[in-house]
Amino acid sequence: MIGDPPKQRYTRRDVRRLLNLSERQLKRWEEQGLIEPAEEYDFVDLVTLRTIAKLQQGRVRAPEIRRALEAVRRKLEGIENPLVELRVFSEGRKVFVQVGNQTMEPVSGQLLLDFDRDEMRRLVSFPVADARRSKTGRQAGETLRAELLFQRGVEMEGAGDIEGAIQAYEEVIAADPGFAGAYVNLGTIYFTARELGKAEEYYRRAVEVDRHYALAHFNLGNLYEELGKRAEALAEYQLALKFNPHYADAHYNIALLYQSGGQPLKAVRHWKAYLKLDPGSPWAAIARRELDRIYRETILKNS
Repeated sequence: MIGDPPKQRYTRRDVRRLLNLSERQLKRWEEQGLIEPAEEYDFVDLVTLRTIAKLQQGRVRAPEIRRALEAVRRKLEGIENPLVELRVFSEGRKVFVQVGNQTMEPVSGQLLLDFDRDEMRRLVSFPVADARRSKTGRQAGETLRAELLFQRGVEMEGAGDIEGAIQAYEEVIAADPGFAGAYVNLGTIYFTARELGKAEEYYRRAVEVDRHYALAHFNLGNLYEELGKRAEALAEYQLALKFNPHYADAHYNIALLYQSGGQPLKAVRHWKAYLKLDPGSPWAAIARRELDRIYRETILKNS
């Protein structure tokens, strides 16, 4: 987060010269809702414009930038201008946000942990690992091929080749229809692209082949929350916790749902559980603040 900006003002001409932008580009960003129309800018505005320019140089489309910024404001209270207050960057065509020492995919709200490649392969492969032991040689060969294809899909997605990733994940499913991770990744691709019907279809297929897959239930909860289906979202988050009682983000999202729905006392247990599981995260301060607010506004008032 930057400090107090200088008082100097910059005209549109100054901004175009400093950032190597055209007037057409500035107007397009205004039309796309990325910036407010203005004739003059301050230093904070320059930082915002520079970040947008860098994201678009990475071939991130304006709707994706806008959705990411709206998601950050919704999920992180007190953040008004994410482009200035946080580090916003892209990998491939995906937008990510640096919050403290952790990286967040803003639309889903999921934290991206710095696992090494072997650990990541183990985690993404776990839905089929046990089943592989009891298969015939031919079936095991197909499963191994599916895992290799899955890894290729992950790498393509990270490089921004979304069409290639979709094809790879579809080949995974053709080789092994029980590979839940491929359904989840396809669902997330379509969720990010705002094709929510397709996203729900793939998340649902993931839980059909592995009903204990906590991540699939959690992602369904995010999707239903995005659609305003609070009851369905709560049910999926609770299933995620049922199958993984240590799922900190599920506790966090349930607490938010209860608190925003006027049930603060139900939120307390989940805020406390989140803090016990993830006390050092950037979101822990929010959880502590909300617990304190509930205590002051509900418990003390009624005592």
